[in-house]
Amino acid sequence: MVIHVPERIQQTLHGLPAQPGVYLMRNVEGRVIYVGKAVNLHNRVRSYFTPSAQENSKVRCMVGEIADLEFIVTDTELEALILEANLIKAHRPRFNVRLRDDKRYPYIKITWAEPFPRVFITRRMERDGSRYFGPFTSASAVRSTLDLLRRTFPYLTCNREISGTDERACLYHDIKLCMAPCIGAASQEDYRAMIRGLIRFLEGRADDILAQLQAEMQASSDALDFERAATLRDQLQAARRIVERQKIVAAAGSDQDVVAFARADGDACVQVFFIRGGKLLGREFFLLEGAEAEQDQQVMAAFLKQFYEEAAYVPPEVILPQNVDEALVIEEWLRSKRGAKVALRVPRRGRKRELVQMAATNAAQMLQIVRAQWDVDSHKQELALDELQEALELSARPARIECYDVSTSQGAQTTASMVVFEQGVPKKSHYRRFVIRGVAGPDDYAGMREVLTRRLKRWQAAASEAAKGSRDVKAWALLPDLLIVDGGKGQLNVALEVLESFGLRERVRAIGLAKREEEVFLPGHPKPVLLPKNSPGLFLLQRVRDEAHRFAISHHRTRRRKAGLASELDSIPGIGPARRRALLRAFGSLHLVRAASVEELAAVPGIPRRVAEAVKEHLG
Repeated sequence: MVIHVPERIQQTLHGLPAQPGVYLMRNVEGRVIYVGKAVNLHNRVRSYFTPSAQENSKVRCMVGEIADLEFIVTDTELEALILEANLIKAHRPRFNVRLRDDKRYPYIKITWAEPFPRVFITRRMERDGSRYFGPFTSASAVRSTLDLLRRTFPYLTCNREISGTDERACLYHDIKLCMAPCIGAASQEDYRAMIRGLIRFLEGRADDILAQLQAEMQASSDALDFERAATLRDQLQAARRIVERQKIVAAAGSDQDVVAFARADGDACVQVFFIRGGKLLGREFFLLEGAEAEQDQQVMAAFLKQFYEEAAYVPPEVILPQNVDEALVIEEWLRSKRGAKVALRVPRRGRKRELVQMAATNAAQMLQIVRAQWDVDSHKQELALDELQEALELSARPARIECYDVSTSQGAQTTASMVVFEQGVPKKSHYRRFVIRGVAGPDDYAGMREVLTRRLKRWQAAASEAAKGSRDVKAWALLPDLLIVDGGKGQLNVALEVLESFGLRERVRAIGLAKREEEVFLPGHPKPVLLPKNSPGLFLLQRVRDEAHRFAISHHRTRRRKAGLASELDSIPGIGPARRRALLRAFGSLHLVRAASVEELAAVPGIPRRVAEAVKEHLG
């Protein structure tokens, strides 16, 4: 087999060093399509262009798209592994095995660095001294768990500044879901001791907590403090309900993650069992894409690198169904993250092997369920798109739908939204927001004209931006098959005028969707079209329109709130835009600025004491 290699790539291949590093393959658009690591860059990268490598369909397709090669030399294979993981996360190359959902998974966050730590769900881990538990795939399941835990560990959920001198506590204290340190009902020491118990519980050290609650309940009863004893009894019962769900599966005290996966027709599902203190605390599943032409060992290695890059905790032992590529360097990398030894184990018999088999069975079942749901959703989307093609007189299914909505309140802080659906599902990475600047007063038509004009100007400029390697270009470079404006004939006519000015009247189909009767207005039709109630096509149009409205409203509310903060601060003598930003950056909200002392205000860089005194006097 003769392989044609462009001269530019040949030059790069000849210059590859025999050192560890990372290589990036790009297509003609400059987009990264594959990231890999190598112990020896010279040997590894050149191997893709050999006749034997072309027998792999994935490699053959990938090599056919390569227009440019880059490489980065590292000192060690471990550095190459870390860099590879970061680059895959940044570029999400389509030929790499990667976690399917381009989103952050939820974690439980405990703000341990604060005097009175709070507990909540977050999708972003930061190095801020907080404790994190996760990741989880279901935010609703995490909320349910926290609701139960709060009956035993009544933690704070508000953003109050805890002084202990507030006159009243909130409702949560009355229903025994908060210790109310805000009114001095609990000291900082007592509150942090409770949070330490919650942390131990989340770590799987529940037996200690149960014994402690039992002892405290008995002591309160002996002291005839029956109200306190009853509270502890309720907390103990809530904790036991959670513990009853946790199955003992390993030796006491052992922390392990059990990982297994299932594959079917190019899809892959990984199941992870979290074992802490010998008990199965929970399990999560993760979907992979780009795994169709990879060996099992490569799929598992790719998952481990991406999962533990984000995981809040690395156990001392990870149990796997088979050996993985790069096992030694992955162990070294996990050891660096944990700060202690981490072993990758492949059990051949016994209880650990049974756990791997159980995880694999769960992965297969979950993959079957997810694939069935995908099939149902895909069928619904196809029906909806087919119906829209016929009802809206389109030449083909509308693969890309864009919808625009303008949001205003008495002509102030006018904003607009652009939402995108591809093949009937949201393409959130292509959503865009607009601040309407060229319109005075409440004029929805002028606002729609401005936003559509700005969007199509970006389309015109997309080619040059693509040449510069802009990451934002994709949202603008593609024209919609169907353009929806939220409104009736008037809004539709504005859209048609803008399309005409760009020479796109015949290329892009525009419609108006009015809310009152869900009427669909088409160009050249004197009367609106009414799609059948409960039809898939109407449901899709409503979903797209509602999403555009939600996206516009959320942006508008944010701007109104910020404008309110700004106007109140700007009315203070000595406060201009720079000092207003400094105060809001330092305190986070007008409420906290108002609560700050003169000394705290004056400590903000750029705020003189006389200005701090003016702020305090004005805000009280």
